[in-house]
Amino acid sequence: MTFLLDRSRRLFRRRSDLPTPNERGTVTMRAADIRVERGGRAVLDGVSLTVHAGEVLALVGPNGAGKSTLLAALSGDQPVASGAVELDGRPLAHWSPGEMARRRAVLPQQHTVGFSFTARQVVRMGRSPWHRTIRATDDERRIDECLNMCDVRHLADRPFSVLSGGERARVALARVLAQSTETVLLDEPTAALDLGHQEAVMQIVRERAGEGAAVVVVVHDLGLAAAYADRICVLDDGRSAADGPPADVLTEGLLSDVYGHPIEVFTHPRSGAMLVLPRRDDPPGTSP
Repeated sequence: MTFLLDRSRRLFRRRSDLPTPNERGTVTMRAADIRVERGGRAVLDGVSLTVHAGEVLALVGPNGAGKSTLLAALSGDQPVASGAVELDGRPLAHWSPGEMARRRAVLPQQHTVGFSFTARQVVRMGRSPWHRTIRATDDERRIDECLNMCDVRHLADRPFSVLSGGERARVALARVLAQSTETVLLDEPTAALDLGHQEAVMQIVRERAGEGAAVVVVVHDLGLAAAYADRICVLDDGRSAADGPPADVLTEGLLSDVYGHPIEVFTHPRSGAMLVLPRRDDPPGTSP
């Protein structure tokens, strides 16, 4: 009888500890005046940021601006020298690794697996935070769903190690999506992809936000950021140069200054979409 009571209590705790969906607009993550140092140099300096449920937040900026470092600080993979990072209203240190994994999923830049796991087994790893919880009953359905969503179902039985860079990137994204968290942190998910798959991935990102998730995505393509993000944070030399809606942030003056190259921002004549391009006064083949 005592054994049954203890087991019931454990099951109740597991169920009560499970995160619940956030209302749209809720702040799921917050960075407050954070500073990150490497080799005595500030990689991030005084950066503050809020992440909201139902929103795609794009982190953009030139190489070395601190985009990946900021994402790593948000995920808890990068210690901060000062300032604070919160997840669901509590400091990251409050959460155990398992509790954190049930609240936020992280896609790093590098996609490496030490053993010869198949693509399906890699995606299954995304379900491990829900082991021995009531949500484990969704495992197979969610794995199949994410394999299809990321266009890697045909790769399910192939070893991850033999896949191309783009295929690995899509399998890794499927793993992150299979984790089914309320906050998703993606570091350059489109970097190794062809144009069609870049668009497909950003549409998936947009759909996750539409379902209520908070999504932070590092992108280099300013056109993708303009097309799919609700909010854009422009980083420059470890500081936040601008943070707001694409139309407010993606200005020719700011971008030209941050990137050190003339940038043009204009409206597509047919769709009305915002286009962001480097200015090329003399395209190839037009010089006298």
